[in-house]
Amino acid sequence: MKKYLSLILLAAFSFGFAQNKSVQVKRATVGFLNVENLWDTIPSADYIDGTLPKNNPKFHRSIPVDSIKYLPVTEDYKGQWSDDLLIGKKVVRYQNLSDDFTPKSAKNYNTKVYKTKLANESKVISELGAQYTKTLPAIVGLIEVENRQVIEDLIKQPALNKFEWGIVHYNSYDARGIDVGIIYQKKRFTVTDSYKKELVIFDDEGKRSYTRDILVVKGLLDGEKIAVFMNHWPSRSGGEAKSQPRRNYAANALKEEMDKVRAESPETILISMGDYNDDPVSPSLKNYLKAVGDKKELSEEYPYYNLMYKMFKQGVASLGYRDAPNLFDQIIVSKNALSDSLQKNYTVFKAEVYAPTYLISTEGQYKGYPFRSWAGDTFTGGYSDHFPSFVVLQKEYTPASK
Repeated sequence: MKKYLSLILLAAFSFGFAQNKSVQVKRATVGFLNVENLWDTIPSADYIDGTLPKNNPKFHRSIPVDSIKYLPVTEDYKGQWSDDLLIGKKVVRYQNLSDDFTPKSAKNYNTKVYKTKLANESKVISELGAQYTKTLPAIVGLIEVENRQVIEDLIKQPALNKFEWGIVHYNSYDARGIDVGIIYQKKRFTVTDSYKKELVIFDDEGKRSYTRDILVVKGLLDGEKIAVFMNHWPSRSGGEAKSQPRRNYAANALKEEMDKVRAESPETILISMGDYNDDPVSPSLKNYLKAVGDKKELSEEYPYYNLMYKMFKQGVASLGYRDAPNLFDQIIVSKNALSDSLQKNYTVFKAEVYAPTYLISTEGQYKGYPFRSWAGDTFTGGYSDHFPSFVVLQKEYTPASK
């Protein structure tokens, strides 16, 4: 594994621009980080208020368990968990892992650990793309967040609080109680629409397999239309082959949403990113999402380009799963985001799997792997069991005259 991860320090995807020094360039980083179970220390449950609109974050929100007695509940719900089925109801859903991340748990997940997690994750986020932009990323996706509160605590950290951040987050019905979310610099990105795409997946026995939603965020990045699709697809639990249909389903759902946005607004740049729990060559990404790794293969049928495909072929990995190197953490863009020359609109300049030395374990059973936060129930002081990824967009820039 170590030899694969060492390649990450050298490998990146970029276009060769013959840049005119008299032309000013504006850049923006869009990236994401798996924050590896970022929970607060309070036992929580989900409260669904089906009397509110589904796009209202309070429709499905996280609440302290000890506050349940103060909230109206219409029934002890035993049915399938889905927004559409809960309209008009007020019900509580308990989280599988809520008791694992408290001071009384085996993890001894106390305020000190939580504050260290926040400091660690915010440090990594602040560095994404900074060597190319000289500033913090414009848009950042988050994976494995418990609720909106932990995101609010995250953006208050010293590494991030010099900018004003917006949050897009919807609670999912994931069995573990974790979600995806997005933070963004308000000065650079304006949200025009957001929603979640529920993944309604069933196992071989017809039982619902609850997983994370796909988060869709549309907006204006420095005045240009962009749509971001944040993913954390079903895991390989039970084996890669047996679990593959679940990720194929997610790929179909993602393609449906991306195709819809592209049809409605062909000029919008689409960026899909996250932990797909599959590699760039896996059936879900190649055959169902139809994301290619060679620009010559782009077409109306195959309109999406995987920025990590060539890195994967070079041996780059973003994690080690069962002692094998994988590149699950990928960024996929629409073909209108690609150009071999500097344009007046945003196009891809560079994409990377970010792995500075401090994010790599140097000893123990995880030597050479990402410096994870947890080894069983022991907090290591680390960051994540995944390396983050990012893409830098750039365009020709003409400053406003004084």
